[in-house]
Amino acid sequence: MAFDSLSEKLQGIFKNLRGKGRLSEADVKAALKEVKMALLEADVNFRVVKNFVKTVEERAIGQDVMNSLTPGQMVIKIVNEEMVSLLGSETTELTFLPGNEITVIMMCGLQGAGKTTMAAKLAGQFKSKGKRPLLVACDVYRPAAIDQLIINGEKVGVPVFTMGDKNNPVDIAKAAIEHARKNNNNVVLIDTAGRLHIDEVLMEELKQIKAALSVTNTLLTVDAMTGQDAVNVAETFEKEIGITGVVITKLDGDTRGGAALSIRAVTGRPILYAGTGEKLTDVEQFHPDRMASRILGMGDILTLIDKAQAEFDENKAREMEKKLKKAEFDFNDLLEQTEQMKKMGGISQIMNMLPGVGSQLKGVELNDDMFKGMVAIIQSMTKEERSNPALLNPSRKRRIAAGAGVDISEVNRLVKQVEGQKKMMKQLSGMMGGKGRRGFKLPFGF
Repeated sequence: MAFDSLSEKLQGIFKNLRGKGRLSEADVKAALKEVKMALLEADVNFRVVKNFVKTVEERAIGQDVMNSLTPGQMVIKIVNEEMVSLLGSETTELTFLPGNEITVIMMCGLQGAGKTTMAAKLAGQFKSKGKRPLLVACDVYRPAAIDQLIINGEKVGVPVFTMGDKNNPVDIAKAAIEHARKNNNNVVLIDTAGRLHIDEVLMEELKQIKAALSVTNTLLTVDAMTGQDAVNVAETFEKEIGITGVVITKLDGDTRGGAALSIRAVTGRPILYAGTGEKLTDVEQFHPDRMASRILGMGDILTLIDKAQAEFDENKAREMEKKLKKAEFDFNDLLEQTEQMKKMGGISQIMNMLPGVGSQLKGVELNDDMFKGMVAIIQSMTKEERSNPALLNPSRKRRIAAGAGVDISEVNRLVKQVEGQKKMMKQLSGMMGGKGRRGFKLPFGF
């Protein structure tokens, strides 16, 4: 995640605070000096850092904190509250017009920020929530921009309106609205042109599109990897054309993350969505409280639950309910469990969202390659062996190990894992009286 380095430093500072029985004013100031340096190193805007530390210090040196039985915890609580405030306090929802009225969303930003991909990601998310989106190709300058939007639109199952690259973007946008009316689309996402840097031509075109249409939301796409430049870009776009909010991309990358902590304070506009990966499903609504919790190493269990619910399959849940009643578990179930974890973002992302777990796994290599050997072993089994682990005698295990290219000890370990899961199912079944429960799900899909 973008904030890994900052998170590690803040957790180290907080650990020292918790270790002190009582806190002096000097202790608080020394800790906040370290917090200040950590934020600056994360590329957070200097003015933002200065105001943040000042506010925390004023609250932390109060009588309630200094006389508290757990002053270290109280300071951490204040830092968390102020970071939530810095990120925007409350989750901001996009404005959607009611019923069949057309909500127009204009996507803008510099070239290379990931605007076209983000437009498709948002269109896919809106569709999954019952909206009827239409993507509009108004970037007539960048080579392959229109093709990219068409391809991504097909992947998320959203139609794309295009008039090629020979027409004026304002005319394309107007025609798109008419097309949406005729085809019952109630959300129109306009992918506008970007530039390598801000110039008058870019701003004038965006102003013309806004003047010609009744734009409901103007979303600025910024690249988290650009650091302070992203903040400067956001400030300029807000001043020149006015923006509803910001969509931040590449928040999963190896970046310091300071842009996300600065944009709200500098522009007054909220971050609405965050891109968390390369797949078109890798986009999250931005929750300030959850992001603050992640940054401070407190996990993000609510987003993990959201991801699990998004991948929830009613039919599979019924099948698992039947298996739970009978205390059954086989290699097919283990394979399904692994696939569901991948859909939820992979083992590393899941572990980092569990409170207290991410910091405990520092330095441990966690990625989905860990499961390749397991998948290879299961795929080397016959259908009967996958469904009935009891069939696996020594000769079958040797054949499976050879087929998967692993040592037989790896096969034995996997068999023990399935047996352990089966025992847990039996215990759960006993606790529930063998009745099962509608909607009951074990972690990661079971």
